[in-house]
Amino acid sequence: MNWLQVLQDPNTQWVLAGCILLGISSGVLGSFAFLRGRSLMGDALAHAALPGVCLVFLLTGSKSIGFFLVGAAISGLLATYCITMITKHSRIKEDTALALNLSVFFGIGIVLLTYIQHSDSGNQSGLDKFLFGQAASLVGSDVNTMIAVSSVLLIITALLFKEFKLLSFDQGFGKGLGFPMGFLDGLLMVMLLMSVVIGLQAVGVVLMAAMLITPAVTARYWTNKLSTMVILSGLFGALSGAFGTLLSTQIQNLPTGPIIVLGSTTLFLFSLLFSPKRGILFRFLRFMQVRKKVLHQDILRSLYDVMEDSKKENSIPASFFSVERLAIKSGKQAQTVEKALRTLLKKGWVTQDKEDPQKWGFNQKGLHVAHSLVLNQRLWDLFQMHEQNFHGYTIDQSEEEIIPQLNGVQLEMMLKELEHHNMTPTLVAIQSYKIANHTPDQGGVTA
Repeated sequence: MNWLQVLQDPNTQWVLAGCILLGISSGVLGSFAFLRGRSLMGDALAHAALPGVCLVFLLTGSKSIGFFLVGAAISGLLATYCITMITKHSRIKEDTALALNLSVFFGIGIVLLTYIQHSDSGNQSGLDKFLFGQAASLVGSDVNTMIAVSSVLLIITALLFKEFKLLSFDQGFGKGLGFPMGFLDGLLMVMLLMSVVIGLQAVGVVLMAAMLITPAVTARYWTNKLSTMVILSGLFGALSGAFGTLLSTQIQNLPTGPIIVLGSTTLFLFSLLFSPKRGILFRFLRFMQVRKKVLHQDILRSLYDVMEDSKKENSIPASFFSVERLAIKSGKQAQTVEKALRTLLKKGWVTQDKEDPQKWGFNQKGLHVAHSLVLNQRLWDLFQMHEQNFHGYTIDQSEEEIIPQLNGVQLEMMLKELEHHNMTPTLVAIQSYKIANHTPDQGGVTA
């Protein structure tokens, strides 16, 4: 069966529409639950819905989806109230209250499910589908209900977006501005509950939490902006719903709900590995680049230091030094130092002695670069050792360079302090060294 035939099937259209709507609403609301540190809330509400479904069946004897959803909503509201009261009137924290209610309500649901199975009045056929979901059973009335509820949830989210942002990031500030943060928190809980309730038939009690949290976590890897995160989360939820529905139609007896969750998990794993800012791969590449940069800077500073030492010790200072001496000065292995020097040679910052290629020194450009690095390091050392003397300076210590943060007067004062403490870099007279005769300036490289 090709994709066109699949999409023309009315049952597939209902299931596809329902799962996409579920993914959008769950993803959008899950973003706020995730940012509020309530990742377990969706799981607790979903598990709490099971006893409501069972009680409705015992009271009515009917397997009407409408009645089941009402029972699930009432049971979820009761669980929400219990969580709030336990947190408010005891020393138990919210995460513990969530776990308590999740296990208790789900336990009650399983007991009721077992009782129904062994009772004379009926069997549990159809009720157990709420555990893992049965998206294929969605019909037009179910999807219409999902459309109505999802639309209301998305409209409320759009209208109260700024308030929910305050609730997620700074509840105290919002309360100071006069916003009813307690009411907004309760409203968000009810909206999460409604999102859970409309998703029970599609993905079930056990997997509903993944529909709320996984798209939100995935979206967080791609942006730092809340509005973008909410949109991406809804998009990822919709893609997961579409993926699960279409794949389950192609393989017989493949459950739609679990495949939706696996599709969402696949998007998460892709984001975990390949997102540009937070992905493991790009973070590793950035780490290796920084590590390489720091190594090169250490080698340049070490070479500069040994040249300074040579100038102090000898009337005719040396211009080239062995890898072993640089390794001792830098505290690194000789093999690592030599590899770094060869990279710096390609950059045109160092050169080899013509008489002894095992010895290394600066060319004109490299000495300028090293001088800047050493000066920057010693200014930082001076600032940190005598910070009380520079209390009026606006210095961000997280920045790599200090000189761009200083005005002319401040820089002149710090240079005088360097001289007073005998910390001034002395290798500035390039013509004092036999450099220009060994390697011509290759140009195009800046510090």
